[in-house]
Amino acid sequence: MHRSSYKYWRIRPRTLRPEQAHLRHLVVMAHAVSGGSAGARTIAQMLTNDGEPLSRYRAGRLMKVLNLVSCQQPKHAYKKSTKEHVAIPNTLNREFTVAAPDQVWCGDVTYIWAGSRWAYLAMVLDLYARKPVGWAMSLSPDSQLTKKALMMAYESRGRPSKVMFHSDQGTQYTSLGFRQLLWRYGMKQSMSRRGNCWDNSPMERFFRSLKTEWIPETGYGSFDRAKRSITDYVIGYYSQLRPHTFNEGLSPNAAERQFAIDHKRVAKIT
Repeated sequence: MHRSSYKYWRIRPRTLRPEQAHLRHLVVMAHAVSGGSAGARTIAQMLTNDGEPLSRYRAGRLMKVLNLVSCQQPKHAYKKSTKEHVAIPNTLNREFTVAAPDQVWCGDVTYIWAGSRWAYLAMVLDLYARKPVGWAMSLSPDSQLTKKALMMAYESRGRPSKVMFHSDQGTQYTSLGFRQLLWRYGMKQSMSRRGNCWDNSPMERFFRSLKTEWIPETGYGSFDRAKRSITDYVIGYYSQLRPHTFNEGLSPNAAERQFAIDHKRVAKIT
């Protein structure tokens, strides 16, 4: 550091100049008017339109000093795969009503804002009572994530055999590692048609319920908080208490208990 720079730093004003304080006040007011959604570009444009010229770079620096953060979630985009696609038929063919638990499972992955980045949630749903039987969260939407969710489902349900596993055509489900795990568990794989979300509508409906009923609009403050909250929803509210139209008003756990009573056998409820 130059000696002159150090000297100027030592004698710098310790209090804000009136114009600096006024500008900071305008930035805070613009952020508050937007409901906390405005970022540096928006605040700079708002103040410039009101006759206070401000660049987005300076607005960004001021927001950092004032600890102002936009509550808007950034756009999400999955990375495109360069691997060859594996052709797997749509064996389920929208036959979403099954006769007993552990006959058909569905899986899918969604994204959730956690802290300062996207987190990914993989779910496994038993179609009989629409009960979540396995899930996992990670900061990377890869096959390790979907394998963890499937392993949890397989162990928690007592290692069932001859289960059909249905999902979309995401690379997490077409990967060699995931297909090998299905083969090891003796499961038959089924996949939706390309670009057809209706072929896996029970999973889409579950994620819609999760995001509209439970997850805050601005996401979670941290990955750990997101994981705890979603676990509470899956194990507690959704499985034990929430009535489901498909189950004639019963929760998934209650529907499986009723199945056990009607068929005089122990239900595999975790």
